Amino acid sequence: MMEVEQPYVEEQGEAVEEMEVTVGYQTLDCLAEHGIAANDLQKLQDAGYHTVESIAHATTRKLSEVKGISEAKVTKLKDIVKSMVAMDFKTAADALEDRKSLVTLTTGSVELDKLLEGGIETGSITEVFGEFRTGKTQLCHTLCVTCQMSVTEGGAEGKAIYIDTEGTFRPKRLEEIAERFGMDPAVALENVAYARAHNSEHQMELLKMAAAIMSQDRYALIVVDSATALFRTDYTGRGELSERQMQLGQFLRQLTRLAEEFGVAVFLTNQVVANPDGMSFAKDSTKPIGGNIIAHACTTRLRLRKGRGENRICTIFDSPTLPEADAQFAVSSKGVCDATE
Repeated sequence: MMEVEQPYVEEQGEAVEEMEVTVGYQTLDCLAEHGIAANDLQKLQDAGYHTVESIAHATTRKLSEVKGISEAKVTKLKDIVKSMVAMDFKTAADALEDRKSLVTLTTGSVELDKLLEGGIETGSITEVFGEFRTGKTQLCHTLCVTCQMSVTEGGAEGKAIYIDTEGTFRPKRLEEIAERFGMDPAVALENVAYARAHNSEHQMELLKMAAAIMSQDRYALIVVDSATALFRTDYTGRGELSERQMQLGQFLRQLTRLAEEFGVAVFLTNQVVANPDGMSFAKDSTKPIGGNIIAHACTTRLRLRKGRGENRICTIFDSPTLPEADAQFAVSSKGVCDATE
C-alpha cells in the first residue's frame, strides 16, 4: 500500500503542506548485510523474488523449490526476514491509521471519483467488467497517465505497467490523455512499461518481469487488460475447467502479492458471458467470467454498461467499504471524463 507522508515546509513565512509518497518495500540487497551470499540472492531473483517482503510472504515449500536453495538456507532466510517484516497482529486503531494514508488514483471523472471515494485504491485489486465498448480499456489508458501525477492532483507520482492480452493498447491515446492533463506526452509514454501477452503461461511470466522492474523504480499501477481472455481460450470445455480456475487463481495470487509488496494499484478488466439462468427481460443478464476465484481475489468489483451516446454507467458490484451505487461518466478521445447531458 502506498502511503503519504505530510512534511511541512516554510514558504514566505507561511506553513505550506507538501505530500510525498513513501515506498514500503525492502530490496534483497538488505539480506547481504545479514550474511546471505550474492549468488543465493541471484538465484532468488531469477525465481521471481525481488524484495524482502516476497521472501517473508512465501511459504517454506515454495522457497525450497528454488533451484540451488537448500532447506537449511530457507530456514535461515525465514529467520532473518521475520525480524525485518512485520507479520504479527496490530490493533484496529493502527489499521485505521494505515488506511488514512492510502493513496487513490483519479479516474479522470469527478462523479466516478466520488463513487469510488477518491478513485482507484492502491495496495489492492480492482476489477472492472462489462460488455464491449463500455469504456474498460479507456479507463485503463486514463489511469496509466493519472497515476504519474502528483498526489495533490489525484495521482501517486509513479510509473505504470500495462499487460495487454487482447491487442487493444494504443500509445497514441496516452499522448492525447497526457495533453489533456498538461503533461509532456513523451515523458508520459516513457513512464509506461508495456508488454503483449500471447498465452496464459506468458501472462504469468510477465508478472515475474514486472516484479523485477518494480523493485528498481517507483511504480503506482499494474493494468491487465484483460485478465481472463487468454485463460478462456487456452483452457476449453468442462474437462479443463478446474485446471483453468487453478491457473487463474495462481495468477491472481501473484497480482495480490505484487499489490501488497509494492503498494501499487492493480486494475483488471474482465469479460462477461450471457447468463443462461438470468431472465431475458432482466436489466443486465450478463455475468463476469472467472467465477468465485476472481470474485474472492478482487477487493473492489465494478460493472460498466452503456448509457446514452458517449455516456457510460459504473455500478459498485462488490466492495468491502463502498455502498452499492451508480455514477455516470463519458468516454472521449482524451480518455475518461465527466458525463455529457
